[in-house]
Parts: sequence; C-alpha cells; structure tokens
Amino acid sequence: MPIVESDPWRSQYFTTVGCPDDVFIATDDELGYELFPQHRWIYNKLLICETQGIEHAPHGVMPKRFPVFSKPIYNLRGMGSGGKIITSAAELDKSLLPGHMWMELLAGEQVSSDAVVIHGQPVWWRHTIAKPLGQGMFDYWTILSERRPEIEQYCGNWIRRHLKNYTGCVNLETIGGKIIEAALRFADQWPDLYGSGWIDAMVELYARNEWHFNDDDRRTGYSVVLFGRHGPRYKHPERRLIDTCRRQPEISSIQITFHDDRPPETHAMPPGGFRLAIINCWNLARGLQVRQRLVHSFAQSCMSIDSPSIQANDPATLLDSAQADQHR
Repeated sequence: MPIVESDPWRSQYFTTVGCPDDVFIATDDELGYELFPQHRWIYNKLLICETQGIEHAPHGVMPKRFPVFSKPIYNLRGMGSGGKIITSAAELDKSLLPGHMWMELLAGEQVSSDAVVIHGQPVWWRHTIAKPLGQGMFDYWTILSERRPEIEQYCGNWIRRHLKNYTGCVNLETIGGKIIEAALRFADQWPDLYGSGWIDAMVELYARNEWHFNDDDRRTGYSVVLFGRHGPRYKHPERRLIDTCRRQPEISSIQITFHDDRPPETHAMPPGGFRLAIINCWNLARGLQVRQRLVHSFAQSCMSIDSPSIQANDPATLLDSAQADQHR
C-alpha cells in the first residue's frame, strides 16, 4: 500500500485507508530521506543545531564546557541509539566515535510534536510528552489535547524559514522549546489517538496538498510501553490474548513491537531495555492494567526459554509478578 510502514505491528492503522497508487507516504526516516531529497538535510543533527545557534561539533572538537550530549550525527533507526551524556573531557576522549557529535545539554520539558505543513506553513499541531525511565526508555507517552503555543510559535517560525517548499507531516523533538531532532514524517506510534478521520485527512494532504480535519473533539490519550531486559528470546503472546485485551474499554490498539523470528540483537532498541509492546488507550489506568496482563504472558514465554520471569519496565532484573506489583 502507498502508506509505507516498515513495522508490521503498525500497519493495522493503515490497511483500511484508501490511498492513491501514485502517492507514497513515509512513516519511517529511511523512506522520508529518500522521498524528499531537497529537505533531507534535516536528518543531519549538526545542521539542526546550527540553524538554532545551539553549541555543537563533531567528535574530535572539544567543547568549551561540560556536560554535553553525545549522539550520532545521523540516526535513521531512532530509539535513542548511541545517545548519552558526557560529563568531562576525559570521558569524551574515551567515547570518541566516527560519525558522532556532541551538543549543548538542554534543560526543560521534552516534547514530541507532529505538524501538518503545506508549502512551508504549519496548519495543524499535536504534542506529546513522555514519562522517562532513563537509558532511552519511556514508561508511557501522553498525547495532549491542549496546545503548546510557545512550541508552535518557535518551531513554526523554524519550519517557515527552513522548509519553505515542503508539504507533508513533520515530527519535531524539542527540549525546553529547542529542536533536537526533526523528521519528514508523523509519529506512527499513536496516529489512532489523533481522532477519527485523521489518517484519511493525512492521505488527502499528500495526494492533494490540502488539509481537512475536524479536530474539535480531540482527547488526551496515552501510549503505554512495556520493556523487558535485553538478552531473552521473547515470544509473541497468543493472538487470543491480544484480541481480548484490545476489546477492553478505553483501549484503542495494541502493538507487539518486535519480530520473534529474528535474533533480539537485530532490533534497534534503547540501551536500557528491549521494547516488547505498546498499548494505546484513552484511560491510563486501563492501559497499565492491560500492560500487566501482557507481563504475565511474556513471563511465561521466558520461563519456557531461558529466564524465570519478567517485570514490566525494569531493565535491571527480571522479577516475578508479585514483586512487580509490589514495586509499582
């Protein structure tokens, strides 16, 4: 289908949506890079810093002050791969890597924003904040119903200056209102939480350069993440369990976010843990309950392979379900 989704667990959002055969819509950075050669420079994080006056340089150039944040200059696979805080010159010398950079360590709220852009002019925004767990992991994301005027103004001006001829979706990651990453796509983790008809409107955007979407009934949503420890060879839960969980009130969708027929090390994952599942929902408590049901399923699969059990989102150790409940 012309909506090109590389992750099969997210194709559920697009299989029933009509899209012209000659329109290709990217949901990942690799295809976004290929489809928009005029604007692919935004995947260069050195240039993201340069266009905003943020201190930065490739590895090999020493910062004037520490700490700084180190990461790959290009990272089309996402998941925070290769990113870490560097606190001293000695630590940076030990961490020098080709193709990596450092940038000023920003402070403030981290927000993921999707914007719809027509000829360089933003016409729609939606913002998401995360509850971080550390080491590149997140406990859950909150898809906000409210606006972020300061982000929309700052990032909108940046888009108008630097993406003048672009039409399509843009995803921007900001910390303290400053852009740290940009991508020529939308966040395909939670498009079902943007509201009924959003994906159809997005297809019309790419097909006709028009945006028609009734956003009057936007609701706050949640994207709840389940992480396990690196190492075990996990198995997918039974389809019957996924379907049962999906039918629970206030649950929008469930993604099992790995290939159980591939070695774990072939997946792009954050350093802290292995992402197993995502539950998109309108009620956080309900989403956490469903996550706990999935914990038990993954624990059983680990018991049959190489590990006694699993605890939701504790990358350091695998504990039994009672310990997991007590910890939470």
